[in-house]
Amino acid sequence: MKSHLLARATEWLLVALLAVMVVLVFGNVVLRYAFNSGIVFSEEVSRFVFMWLTLIGALVVMKDSAHLGMSSLVDRLGETGQRVCRFASDALVLGCCVLLAHGAWKQVVIGMGDHSPVTGVPLGWVYLSLLISSAGMALLQAHSLWRQLVGRMTRAELVPQAVSAGE
Repeated sequence: MKSHLLARATEWLLVALLAVMVVLVFGNVVLRYAFNSGIVFSEEVSRFVFMWLTLIGALVVMKDSAHLGMSSLVDRLGETGQRVCRFASDALVLGCCVLLAHGAWKQVVIGMGDHSPVTGVPLGWVYLSLLISSAGMALLQAHSLWRQLVGRMTRAELVPQAVSAGE
């Protein structure tokens, strides 16, 4: 239940971030073309919001197993082959996410002393989106590996199937 509420809150956060970005960019375009002025911080804040939107969105997509994948070969393997491929894939992704989270943590620490030129926001707050995304993905992959090791992953879950954009 708590994870469902967290997922819904995250989705609403993404909607709010997208709305902020649209308002800033559209408002700035209108102001530039109609009034020959603009919002000074619009480009910088839009870029930061876009980073948060993209990286947190990638985490949500990974939770839903909806990332783009090539499953045509793995689909043809038997259950044992699919389990081996899924385990190897999850282990490699976990390794990459741990490395990314480690580097992102260092970047956040360094970025707290560096401020953006227009808004003055510490860049560590901007890089925090990468840390949250990579650490969240690492946790999801660790959970998937654990489920495989204890035998709780069903055969239907071994090869994520593509979902349509409308679902």
